[in-house]
Amino acid sequence: MVYVGIDVAKDKHDCYIVNSDGEVLAEVFTISNDQDGFSLLFQRLQSAAPDLSNVKVGLEATGHYSYNILGFLLDKGLTTYVINPLHTNLFRKSTSLRRTKTDRVDARVIAAMMMSDVVLTSYTATSYHNEELKSLTRYRFEKVRERARLKLSVSRLVNILFPELEKLVPSLHMQTVYALLSELPGAKQIASCHLTHLKALLADASKGRYGREKAIAIRDAAQRSIGSAMKMKSMELQHTIRLIRELDAEISEIETAIQEIMDEMAPPILTIPGISYRMGAMILAEIGDFSRFYSPDKILAYAGLSPSTYQSGKLANAYPHMEKRGSRYLRYALFNATRFVCNWDPSFAAYLAKKLAEGKHYYVAISHAAKKLVRLIFALMKSGKPYCPAT
Repeated sequence: MVYVGIDVAKDKHDCYIVNSDGEVLAEVFTISNDQDGFSLLFQRLQSAAPDLSNVKVGLEATGHYSYNILGFLLDKGLTTYVINPLHTNLFRKSTSLRRTKTDRVDARVIAAMMMSDVVLTSYTATSYHNEELKSLTRYRFEKVRERARLKLSVSRLVNILFPELEKLVPSLHMQTVYALLSELPGAKQIASCHLTHLKALLADASKGRYGREKAIAIRDAAQRSIGSAMKMKSMELQHTIRLIRELDAEISEIETAIQEIMDEMAPPILTIPGISYRMGAMILAEIGDFSRFYSPDKILAYAGLSPSTYQSGKLANAYPHMEKRGSRYLRYALFNATRFVCNWDPSFAAYLAKKLAEGKHYYVAISHAAKKLVRLIFALMKSGKPYCPAT
């Protein structure tokens, strides 16, 4: 066998080639992150191993920097391994007491790690093409977080400009309130607004649900409000609402694209009550190719949902904590999907109630239910069959 270690960087990659006898076939060399560099790497590989089926290539998971070279290697039919940086870091420390870390050293470490007895699973074309769905779900995740921050800003600004408004509406974050504050961003502006115009504004924004009585209540509260009349804060409120509306449109567009991909895939995970397109897509995108995982426990470890273990001598693992060292996106999706599944599926609801009856905290009980959900998802995706609730 021929082993190739590649340390990935933004503009260049360091490569090292060695065979299973420990003979160095190519000392560390650097290729540029472009077509010429990729071609040079492939030429060196062909020189080192005429039979490319005997070549194993390893590189660290470095986000988008490794995406292009990974696609190139898969297109050439090379067996490729994407290794967790935590593994390579621990492996490097185990081979030397010195804290030496350079790109050239890392390339050698990756090759040595593949030559060792460490169990690794090769990256597949399925995982690579799954990146489109992963990109969409992560992009949506960040957009939703950004929108949540802006909504907090709206609440803060309303408490400054018109604090009484919050008691007059079910929520500040509804289209009727946004329409009102976009045109009249403060108690002073609402108090001076003609009642007829205010009534028409509310009726149009609420599609007839709010009429004259609501308009009078809001104007009266504005006239007695203790809110500050700060022009700059009013301008900030208008701009913030405008940004939220833009994000709403973007998120809706992203969710449409996600649903189109999921409809084409038709995965059995969507047959589980409580798992929507959004959470289902995020779970599938983060897990990728299920053939990479031998058991549900491997997925739990990948998500960081498995308990940590520490035992030495007479010291027992008295209070194991959740590791939280895997994909935070997968952990988020599984945890939130579990909460909905426990609401919609009777068997999961009963399991959650059982854990709560044992005296476990709600979130601890949810984590147990999440493990049950992962086992179910693993079985469905392996078999391809839809979920059949227990009768």
